[in-house]
Amino acid sequence: MTTIWAKTALLPDGWAQDVAVTADGAGRIASVKTGVAPSGTQVGILLPAPANAHSHAFQRAMAGMTERRGPDPKDSFWTWRQLMYRFLDQLTPDQVQAIAALVQMEMLEAGYATNVEFHYLHHQPGGVPYDALSEMAQRIAAATHQTGIGLTLLPVQYQYGGCDKSGLGPGQIRFGNDPARFARLMEESRAAIADLPADTNMGVAPHSLRAVAAEDIRKATELAAGGPVHLHLAEQVKEVQDVQAAWGARPVEWLLDNAEVTDQWCLIHCTQMHPHETTELAATGAVAGLCPITESSLGDGIFDGVRWLGASGAIAIGSDSNIRISLSEELRTLDYSQRLRDLSRAALATPELSTGRRLFDAVCKGGAQAAGRASGQIATGRWADLMTLDADHFDLEGHEGDMLLDSWIFAGDDRMVRDVWSAGRHMVRDGRHVAREAVETAYRQAMKPLRDNL
Repeated sequence: MTTIWAKTALLPDGWAQDVAVTADGAGRIASVKTGVAPSGTQVGILLPAPANAHSHAFQRAMAGMTERRGPDPKDSFWTWRQLMYRFLDQLTPDQVQAIAALVQMEMLEAGYATNVEFHYLHHQPGGVPYDALSEMAQRIAAATHQTGIGLTLLPVQYQYGGCDKSGLGPGQIRFGNDPARFARLMEESRAAIADLPADTNMGVAPHSLRAVAAEDIRKATELAAGGPVHLHLAEQVKEVQDVQAAWGARPVEWLLDNAEVTDQWCLIHCTQMHPHETTELAATGAVAGLCPITESSLGDGIFDGVRWLGASGAIAIGSDSNIRISLSEELRTLDYSQRLRDLSRAALATPELSTGRRLFDAVCKGGAQAAGRASGQIATGRWADLMTLDADHFDLEGHEGDMLLDSWIFAGDDRMVRDVWSAGRHMVRDGRHVAREAVETAYRQAMKPLRDNL
């Protein structure tokens, strides 16, 4: 049993003082007591640690390499995607493992307890499967074993190069599987994560309406076998136009009319929705998986967070391309995008909750839902996914309640994060991952042959 005592902690019913949280040997919270004397590991500010709901780990290695304009007079998501395909064609399994470990380590240091990995890099350059179909899933599992992060693995189904069902082009060919081979990949991926801790989970991710057939979208819940279903949806204007031309409806409209969307689903981005699509999709209980830093980087557009949250929609936060892994900055960017669009302030606050509190509560709850993970609250029976903030930091000193979250998100950054536990595993201590040196060394070695190839 592990006991963490906090001077102040954010519990499901609000802030509490002198809180003792005990985690059992399996990593679940066994008890939460308030108003008790200090014992065990003593911290200042204790919070639930959310899940990172959307990640393509390998793209972390591209950070900073795609900020120059190419020959196209209008650089865009689509020109960036071609660079990404060129880059991933260089990656080996050893490099993917090293990059994934760095990503997971940085997630933990930012305050995330779980990595929901939207995993689509399956095969060798040229599309030939590895001897083990799940080779790359095994590498994600190996990285997870090293970093101690919670993992929800989402093998990605990817069959077509576009809405016209064209063949897969360079780069994409490493993602591709027909339905039969994808079913085998799912089975082997389950075996690949079988030796990870009991909090590990798996779902499925049909990539997008442009990359899979309608019948495969409808089968996604069955393939998930009780786990979450994630899907890229309505990210780019051209994507919406292509889907409308090929499928006869805008992406959100088609999905709502043709699939049984429930709270098992997480729809990624949704930055190109009409108001009625926003409210109707929110009503399904599905999570909107938002990645504000990446959505800003790629020029996707602005998610209608005011309308979505006003319709009681669920949200989660992810780092997607991992160009920058920062929990506080994702939340800040999300809120600032609403302010800039609407010429307002505190756009996502309510009369009862400050901006930081509303956002943090929402992503803790929605992230747990998107990960299919019993977390998101400091409560008995939940996984002990916990984080602390530095109560002695000058931007937090003297503050209490929701102002602690507001000051962290809007005045501070992730350097305020001091400790992180994932299912009771104490992986970040004093702001530093316990295996940082080894993870960073392996990443440096992996990057040496890659830097000149983009």
